[in-house]
Amino acid sequence: MASQVLQRQTFKPGSKIFKEGEVGTMAYVVQEGEVEIVKVIDGKETVLGKIGQGGIFGEMALIDEKPRMASARASRGTTIICVTKTMFDEKLKKSDPFIRGLLNILADTVRSLSSK
Repeated sequence: MASQVLQRQTFKPGSKIFKEGEVGTMAYVVQEGEVEIVKVIDGKETVLGKIGQGGIFGEMALIDEKPRMASARASRGTTIICVTKTMFDEKLKKSDPFIRGLLNILADTVRSLSSK
């Protein structure tokens, strides 16, 4: 990742970063601002959590290549750093096979629990 130029994006308050159900091609790191993770539950939009400076979100789609489980939007003016699938895969290839397997198990567990 050090040899690649990091892409940054800025968002105004309320702007969607990604939508639930989309295919995920990037994860994100909050450089400045705050991001809300939201999901429609029983027809009502629910804020599942907030990600502040230094936090990472959107990584699940890169781990298991399944659609996004929730939406993300800027809750105030926000700058994010984009982590592409290629960048993620390069880092993952260098990790221990046990860690890769553990990530897949964790992703399956999170998705299973969130669907109940």
